[in-house]
Amino acid sequence: MLNEQPVHELIPAVSGPVLSPQDAGYDEARAVHNGLVDRRPAVIVRCRTTADVVAALAFARRAGLEVSVRGGGHNVAGRAVTDGGVMISLADMNDITVDPERATVTAQGGATWAELNAAAGRQGLAVTGGAVSTTGIAGLTLGGGLGWLMAKHGLAADNLLAVELVTAAGEVLDVDAASHPDLFWALRGGGGNFGVVTSFRFALHPLGPTVMAGPVFWAADDTTDVLRFYRDFAAEAPDELGSVVRLGTVPPLPVIPEDLHWRPAIAVACCYAGAVEDGERAVRALRRFGTPLVDLLAPSPYVAFQGGLDDTVLHGWHYYWKATNLAGLSDDAIAVIADHAYAASSPRSYAAMFHMGGAVARVPRDATAYAGRDVAHNIIIDAVWLPDESGEHAAAETAWARRFLQALQPHGAGGVYVNFLDSDDDSSRVREAYGDQIYRRLAEVKAKYDPGNAFHHNKNIQPG
Repeated sequence: MLNEQPVHELIPAVSGPVLSPQDAGYDEARAVHNGLVDRRPAVIVRCRTTADVVAALAFARRAGLEVSVRGGGHNVAGRAVTDGGVMISLADMNDITVDPERATVTAQGGATWAELNAAAGRQGLAVTGGAVSTTGIAGLTLGGGLGWLMAKHGLAADNLLAVELVTAAGEVLDVDAASHPDLFWALRGGGGNFGVVTSFRFALHPLGPTVMAGPVFWAADDTTDVLRFYRDFAAEAPDELGSVVRLGTVPPLPVIPEDLHWRPAIAVACCYAGAVEDGERAVRALRRFGTPLVDLLAPSPYVAFQGGLDDTVLHGWHYYWKATNLAGLSDDAIAVIADHAYAASSPRSYAAMFHMGGAVARVPRDATAYAGRDVAHNIIIDAVWLPDESGEHAAAETAWARRFLQALQPHGAGGVYVNFLDSDDDSSRVREAYGDQIYRRLAEVKAKYDPGNAFHHNKNIQPG
């Protein structure tokens, strides 16, 4: 049990608030995106500076307490929060600086993609970021970083130029390809295993500000036909056209006619990273396929579009995820998806399938720790229910997600996106995310920079 004296010693050592369970703001600070996560740290350090992070780590070492690190707090497994340990929160470290002449952006580790996109967008620039803009830049980038722009510009991690990182020993490192090449390799896909990243510097790319973007919805009964069409459409699409398939119900958004709300449906959402007129041509066949329920593909500000899904996955709802990589969309795989996607009991549950390829596939497999370079599609099965629906939906939704994943196994490509692993995905799935060769290399880097495995409250790589 943590006594008061060590906490009092910590308070003057940091510039940000230090919160114990009895303090105002404690419950707010420990809350993360997934409302299922209800852990209670002994102390929360709301860091404002890199020096605060160093002090918090030193305090945890002296007290012999487990450490967790919160960036955006969006990861479904809730690894940002530790029971009885020290939660290092970067939520107040969200400064962003755009250098339009060099086309770079530097962002602190607590920033979200909404904040980064807005800052970069004011200069007509962008970088691949999360499909949900409330996601933190830190966790998404360190795990690889899927997003709308990845086929054109690569993953978020592929655009990473440098980071500032605090090691388990409290050393502050400026890390890039020249200074610490082994660590820089590991940070681009290996997750939060190697230290606390207090800032990120990304390369930016010209974009918009208006892009051709949005979803087209069809009735669930059309799923097989839509997926067979999409199989060829996505394979032939230019790199500029990012796309995601969503299978579930029509979300009750104001831009969608009310009579369609909650209706089972398949949607293909696109974002064209280029001129609007070129985007209109690229999506023409998609918009003309079959009989859509509603077509929302239109010129849109990229920043607004990038936050368009936020209201469909709100903070505090209950989430349970399963995921896998797919080798392709064979007729048999499509049959499995069509058979399972609409079997959830909660209308908020859905599956989403990301089309990979393009610039992602052209990066050599050993260039970064992200292992899914040759994957055709990445599918996530997202069970979702409201906090007051736990008795009604929790068991049914988790069972649906597990059944769906099991049915997809014969069609998998091997591997899984590490950012999509949930709390009950054990160490074997972490190894599955990387494969033996990359995992062994990550374990060597871990042994060098965190031999005691201080940073283990994550999708953990054991020192080796």
